[in-house]
Amino acid sequence: MTRSNSQLFILVFLGILTAFGPFVTDMYLPTLPAMTDYFHTTSSQVQLGLTASMIGLAVGQLFFGPLSDKYGRRLPLIVAMCLFLLATLGCLYSRTIMQFVGWRVVQGIAGAGGIVISRSIAADKYSGRELAKMLAIIGAINGVAPVAAPVAGGGMAESVGWHGIFWVLFGLGILLLLGSLHFAESLPAVRRQNARWADVYKSFLTVIHNRRYVCYILQFGFAQGVLFANIASSPFIMQEHYGFSPLMFSICFGANAIAIVISATSAVRFAHPEQALYRGSVGMVIASFLLCVALCAGCSFWIYEVLLLALLSMLGLTFTASNTLAMDSERANAGMASALLGALGFAFGGVVSPLVGLGNIMVSTGVLFFTGPLCAFVCTRIALRRAFSLAQYYRK
Repeated sequence: MTRSNSQLFILVFLGILTAFGPFVTDMYLPTLPAMTDYFHTTSSQVQLGLTASMIGLAVGQLFFGPLSDKYGRRLPLIVAMCLFLLATLGCLYSRTIMQFVGWRVVQGIAGAGGIVISRSIAADKYSGRELAKMLAIIGAINGVAPVAAPVAGGGMAESVGWHGIFWVLFGLGILLLLGSLHFAESLPAVRRQNARWADVYKSFLTVIHNRRYVCYILQFGFAQGVLFANIASSPFIMQEHYGFSPLMFSICFGANAIAIVISATSAVRFAHPEQALYRGSVGMVIASFLLCVALCAGCSFWIYEVLLLALLSMLGLTFTASNTLAMDSERANAGMASALLGALGFAFGGVVSPLVGLGNIMVSTGVLFFTGPLCAFVCTRIALRRAFSLAQYYRK
């Protein structure tokens, strides 16, 4: 008799796997100044650790996605967790900053396995509204984890330092390794791509020739760019421009994260994910335009916060819908589809994050806030036009 996991285990397990990558990337950010002193180096070199992990997270998804299509989900997941534990120990015992940066690349690659395989498992086990519900939870976690990770790290920074935070990540890796060992394979052997590696990567060409899928992941990428623009800019805007303390900043950061969670989980209330994607994309454009004008005009904090909450709420709505539609449109190549989806999101985030610091941060952030949703809306229009008549989304 084939062993199976309970729905509760799958829900908790996929949730932790989804949050894993952002926590690997962002949890130690509050300790960057202390690491500068520890390694006797400059702040720019210490920040290379963040860039390295982002590169690893993007590249790793392109590796573990097709790997899981060929060998199933369980074995690559176990390999990823073992690799993560090794890389985390490498970070902890690094003697130079470049050793640390090198291990961060490996750590990011390993963390990517959890992200990409979690979406593939959801696509293996669910379809239709059940898939939408599961991806709504994954989308909510995907939206809140990059925001929550620095807050959690900030709470531990003074007491345990950066070494303590990496030991916490090591403990999380052990927990996920145990979960991976308990996990029952979700991709039967008959559904695996029993082909050479060269043939496996031909699925890449198959996936990118699906124009609807490409539009969905581009929509997600532009939306992720907005999220990372907020993560990169809000510490400076709230603390330096509005004069908030780190504690008050953390409270506002948490409130914004809750807005993403609520909207991402509410997406399943729509009759069709296409409807949620369209309305969320329109709402993003409207909220981002108003926020751009307000920031350029030097608005008060409350105007900034209310408009930002509106933008992030629409953002969460599209996260769920775009993930659901993208994975549903490429179910036969779920691993590769999930890999491209995740890699593109982190790539957009990596490009956008440093752009907020160009010139006046209020103006540059406002422009990025508006540009991302506008491009995301164009992708939404193209994708839905290819699938259905948009008239039904105007009416509903």
